[in-house]
Amino acid sequence: MFRKIFLVLFLATLNLSVAQKADVAYNIGEKYNDKYKYSNLLAIADDGQGGTVIVRAYYTGIVLKPKGYFIEHYNEDLELLSEFNYKLKNANFVDAYIKNGQAYLLFLEYNYDRMAYEYQVHRSPYTDYQFTKETILTIPSDPVAEPLDRNYYNRNFSSGFTTSVLFNDEKSAFAITTHFKKGKNNQHYIHVFDAGLNKLMEHDFSAEVEEKNYAFETITFSEDFSNVYLVGKAYFKKKRFNATERKFQYEMVRVSSTGGTTQSFYTPGKFPEALKPIFKGKELLCLGFYADRKDNRYNGISYFKMNPRTLEIESQKFNPFSEQFMKDKFGREDDKTLKNLVFKGMNITSKGNILFNAEEYFTSTSTQANSSGGRVLVTRYHHNDIVSAKLSGEGDLIWARNINKTEVTQGDGAYASYSSLTKDDTTYFFISTSAENPQQLSDERIMFKQGLSRNRNVFLIKLDENGRMNYEKVIDDTDARLPLMVSKPYIDKLHDELLFYAKRGSKKQLVQVAVK
Repeated sequence: MFRKIFLVLFLATLNLSVAQKADVAYNIGEKYNDKYKYSNLLAIADDGQGGTVIVRAYYTGIVLKPKGYFIEHYNEDLELLSEFNYKLKNANFVDAYIKNGQAYLLFLEYNYDRMAYEYQVHRSPYTDYQFTKETILTIPSDPVAEPLDRNYYNRNFSSGFTTSVLFNDEKSAFAITTHFKKGKNNQHYIHVFDAGLNKLMEHDFSAEVEEKNYAFETITFSEDFSNVYLVGKAYFKKKRFNATERKFQYEMVRVSSTGGTTQSFYTPGKFPEALKPIFKGKELLCLGFYADRKDNRYNGISYFKMNPRTLEIESQKFNPFSEQFMKDKFGREDDKTLKNLVFKGMNITSKGNILFNAEEYFTSTSTQANSSGGRVLVTRYHHNDIVSAKLSGEGDLIWARNINKTEVTQGDGAYASYSSLTKDDTTYFFISTSAENPQQLSDERIMFKQGLSRNRNVFLIKLDENGRMNYEKVIDDTDARLPLMVSKPYIDKLHDELLFYAKRGSKKQLVQVAVK
């Protein structure tokens, strides 16, 4: 009897293991030599023929400095077709993308002859490398210390000139905002381009900045690109505040060729956070989190349904986090709260439900001794828990789950964090860790830690349509010897595949993962 019971349990375990392994299949490409040990992945995209194009910035020298950009082209079998070294020193890089058979590099440079800032684009076909340069926007201004706003969440409006760039998720269009102030001259413009660098519209936003300064964080476009929607914080300049009020409020701005419209998100006792716009068919939604107090501690999920033309709020809902969610995150502790959440993915399912996920992200600094006996300031980047939620099409919370995770890095953040893919009503999360297994915190809680080994395993965490979670190791560190840049894959939603770039030192390869 004991042997029969053991055999049944063994077969059940084996079948479960096979079922879990059947969720994904992976293909590891050939390893190639690479002459640039230090680099950052800037863009990865398909080439329209089943292949892949990758753009990296590389650094050389005893004191590492950016020296140029490296473009790689792979075929559908993950084989390297070509490489090109675009040597370019002292350039002020903004962003990169791959569209229309070309690689695009966007820079912000200062022209001392014109006394103006210039947005310049360097682009080249990746089948016949030949870079050309063009200026798409010129803004007269005196030079300032940090014109480009690289941190949407901590803006400095006192320098006299500030500018930012926001791309949509597909990198098919982008907006450049420019705010120039000198004396009584206070100008704020919004310039909109498609990926082919055609200017779609320009909007004078100067009237709005007489009372408020704007720090836009997220963006989306209508299907025909005739309307662009920007969401961010509007900071009041002169308004008096009491202890329960904030110095800013979230607002949405719609811009078209005929003008603009602004809508604020203001509900007494509720403070929206990290709002992101998205279209659900022809419905314009804005989703995010909210706090019950002004100190950006998140208490739940906010939902706004808006008129795409007037921006009138047609319905709004504030869903508090469930008891199950708080247990996932904190166990039995009741005095802890969420903050610093950054959106990572949002999808509309075939049933009209809304699935989205975010990550707790923050930075910390400390001083430490260097090799010469001096002290240097070190910045660390923390990528912690994953928050995942499912809402109905009407904005009601169906479930929310927390995946405990802790990672910190001083270097390339592409190796940390996670990536996600949604298929039907199931979300698949991919994380990279040196640990062999997650830490068991309690019966229902586990913690993924980054571990200490140089080699990395890839874990798959699966949340099904009911929010039930399971996990498994899908790529062992003995199979993929190079660490994957797990947070920057190319995601092929049509075929439910992810393509990861893996690199360490002078070796590189591609890893393709398919969700079945």
